[in-house]
Amino acid sequence: MQLPLQITFRHMDRSDAVAARIEERVAELGAFFDRITSCRCVVECRHSRHQQGNLFQVRIDLKVPGREIVVGRDRAERHAHEDIYVAIRDAFDAARRLLEDHARRARGDVKLHQVPDHGRIVRLHPDRDCGFILSAGGEEIYFHRNSVIEDGFAALAVGDEVRFVAQHAESAEGPQASTVVRLGKHHLPPTATVRA
Repeated sequence: MQLPLQITFRHMDRSDAVAARIEERVAELGAFFDRITSCRCVVECRHSRHQQGNLFQVRIDLKVPGREIVVGRDRAERHAHEDIYVAIRDAFDAARRLLEDHARRARGDVKLHQVPDHGRIVRLHPDRDCGFILSAGGEEIYFHRNSVIEDGFAALAVGDEVRFVAQHAESAEGPQASTVVRLGKHHLPPTATVRA
């Protein structure tokens, strides 16, 4: 870290054992993600209205390039713990998850769901169990009977709108569609002109 760890105790005396546990957990975060620039941790003792005793809340503020990660800002009692070490564990576990998410985004590992393409059926060959879809981009995409969801091949007609996932270079016919789903006429905007 570029700045030293800051640990603040509120409404309680400083505890070397608690500070040592926090330092261990911060070191674990630093070993996972070495670009943490600063860490501030606040340990607060909140007196409970109940007879169980004190409640502890731990807040963590991590700064990393391009982001600030904050855990425990919500002061609701449901986020407080009677055991200070459980409060520390839960807060640092939450910080680790947020830091992992940040690291995945920074590496570009976040998976984006593939959006299905759409188009219209332009040719059907029931005798060969296949057909062709004209995509919104004007490309003809081959599909096989087995690619049509729920045995819907027999119900398809030229001009029907469909949603599909294009697989390039998987067929001798060129791009091939998988997961072909017939749509109602109200689902899609008009696509390129259908060629007979």
